[in-house]
Amino acid sequence: MEIAIVGVGRAGQSFARALSAHGHRVRLVHHDQLAAVGPARLVLLATPDDAVAETAARLAPDAGRVVAHIAGSLTLAPLAGHPRVASLHPLAVLSSPRVGAHRLVGATYAVAGDDLVLQVVASLEGRVIRVPDERRALYHATAAVAANHLVALLGHVERLARLSGLELADFLDLSRQALDDAAARGPRAALTGPASRGDMATIDAHLAALPPEERDTYVALAREALALRDRDVSLPA
Repeated sequence: MEIAIVGVGRAGQSFARALSAHGHRVRLVHHDQLAAVGPARLVLLATPDDAVAETAARLAPDAGRVVAHIAGSLTLAPLAGHPRVASLHPLAVLSSPRVGAHRLVGATYAVAGDDLVLQVVASLEGRVIRVPDERRALYHATAAVAANHLVALLGHVERLARLSGLELADFLDLSRQALDDAAARGPRAALTGPASRGDMATIDAHLAALPPEERDTYVALAREALALRDRDVSLPA
């Protein structure tokens, strides 16, 4: 398939590499050079979310092609004015073009709009999910928590580790084990540590040992752990 990708950042380059490696003819285009999209069957907007509508508006409508974006937080509304529109958002961390291209193969994609993008996902051996428009922002918030907030949490771990005279790497196996258990058994069953036992004396000792600037993060997470322990899993969330 002839595909033009608008946006030369990590996401655009990741898609360009992955799609080129899976048989597509890909043209990577800067957002200020839209005339270079050529006779593409699919124009994939890989710009920042807040630039999608403006970029789409500068692209001439053409019934012979699909205009799609990869923004997880957006519906198809920013593409209004184009006859055929779609979106495909990968649930994958595109941290670099090389790593991102690898992760796009076999990834899960939130898809909407024209069925042409289903062919693209299939070519990447991906899995399709559908998210209603009214839940799109919530879906994207969940993705941000699952990836970005997890990285922020590990930043908290890194700071505490260094205060203990250790490094983040000393604790990563512990994090991986907890993540594996949550995947296998569910978060509530995977919970261990003082919150799982209701051991407030140990939690208080932790707070006394922490520097003041790290306490709010610990308190917020300890409260969530205590709430998780007490949650009745027989009831709907």
